[in-house]
Amino acid sequence: MYDDILIPTDGSDTISETLTHGLAIAADNDATVHALYVVDSRITAAADDETSTDLERSLQDEGQAAVADVEERAADEGLETVSDVQHGTPSKTILEYADEQDIDLIVIGTRGKSPREKVTSLGSVSERVVDNASIPVFVVRNAGAHE
Repeated sequence: MYDDILIPTDGSDTISETLTHGLAIAADNDATVHALYVVDSRITAAADDETSTDLERSLQDEGQAAVADVEERAADEGLETVSDVQHGTPSKTILEYADEQDIDLIVIGTRGKSPREKVTSLGSVSERVVDNASIPVFVVRNAGAHE
């Protein structure tokens, strides 16, 4: 049913719970796991010229470490992985990647926002992915992430 499963990562602690679910689904379907980290181009565009190169390098390194963590967990489960670090707006880049790579399922975590954050937020990456995806999206609520 699922041959290719995308698990976007932001490198935060909440990815652990998302991976637990995503890797189980991948193992049950003998699917390839795609790990994707998106360097948010809005952050790098807001940096001044003096700090933008260092910021870009730092975010790229963070992304490489984040996808390496997903690869390691998937390898422990005997799963094949594909990883990528891309630049763009996270929700749009996730959806574009899913389309380009013929992904069958996206497994994405939430950040576990507090009620105040929910009111002031313009919408989360996971919400935008769910609202705009043309394929199934499995959302893992990371309740313990923000209490």
